[in-house]
Amino acid sequence: MLVADDEPHIGRIIKMKLEQGPFRVTLAYDGREALQVLERESDICLVLLDLMMPHLSGLDVLAAMRGDPRWRELPCIILTAAGQEQQHTSAMDLGANDFLTKPFSPKRLYARAAELVGIAIDEHGGDAA
Repeated sequence: MLVADDEPHIGRIIKMKLEQGPFRVTLAYDGREALQVLERESDICLVLLDLMMPHLSGLDVLAAMRGDPRWRELPCIILTAAGQEQQHTSAMDLGANDFLTKPFSPKRLYARAAELVGIAIDEHGGDAA
């Protein structure tokens, strides 16, 4: 899984939560780096993109993903600060699978990530045995 967020502490929190389960997380700190990770790592199963990042925004990265046959079907969750309704519409139009507003529930993010990649979790938020 790729998590792209220019705020390192947010990336670390997401990485820590998701790696409690079966996910292996690669962090990127801007949009250009996110695309480099996608080029380099062929086993990415899900992308989490912050909207506001240096070099390329989350929407720029999402547009590039949807324009490339290798990543067109790759699930993508957009993360953003509150109050950006216009971006929500743009992200969904570009093919985002979900849109979470910061601050978000790490448990909800984990559940949605698991759902998008087809991992069953129990009602307590852990992996189903």
